[in-house]
Amino acid sequence: QVQLVESGGGLVQPGESLRLSCAASGFTFRRYVMSWYRQVPGKERDLVAVISATGGNINYADSVKGRFTISRDNAKNTAYLQMNSLKPEDTAIYSCNARWTSNEYWGQGTQVTVSS
Repeated sequence: QVQLVESGGGLVQPGESLRLSCAASGFTFRRYVMSWYRQVPGKERDLVAVISATGGNINYADSVKGRFTISRDNAKNTAYLQMNSLKPEDTAIYSCNARWTSNEYWGQGTQVTVSS
């Protein structure tokens, strides 16, 4: 059974940090491009960061460049999103996505709230 399980979300103050994790099972993780998306209710889901299967290629949305870092550990079947210098506008539900050829999987999402 394919599963992507996010964890690490929560409520933090502006300027603080969070590290999200996405634990994968049920498929060959090392083959898949991993991405983090976020969505605010009533708005479209936006791509935050993407990392290639080997980790050699990484891209970020302009809004998070220099603050967020995506990484992966293929031995642990886990992708990460380190989020530093969080801002109120980073508040959203963060979901991980796995994609390889025509196969695509989503996690259930984890809430990140940045508020003073």
